Amino acid sequence: MKIAVVTDDGEKVSSHFGMAPAYLVFSVRNGEVVEEGERPKAHHARHPHGEGEHGHAHGHADMFAPITDCQVLICGGMGEPAYRKALDAGLRVVLAGGLIRNAVQAYVNGTLESDPRRIHRHN
Repeated sequence: MKIAVVTDDGEKVSSHFGMAPAYLVFSVRNGEVVEEGERPKAHHARHPHGEGEHGHAHGHADMFAPITDCQVLICGGMGEPAYRKALDAGLRVVLAGGLIRNAVQAYVNGTLESDPRRIHRHN
């Protein structure tokens, strides 16, 4: 099994899927992490004026392209369109925050719970 975790810094689960520039991908065999590596992720660019808005220069499909070999995606939060695309791509989406390695271990142990309130509803 492969677990992808979206991240801004390589340590914490990113709270916004679309803005995060990378995935950490963990290969798990027999309940143990046997390999991990970082993969770049297409992401929304922030406007240079700092308004906090983001442009949609990349489609959601581009964002999932680096993890087509993964079965699970752990993310701190994501928009509803991205969430639906992830499900359509066959990913089990777990919406949870915290430190990446703790989240992965909790998932492997069967104790990581997904919080659907972390889906950002776009109006």
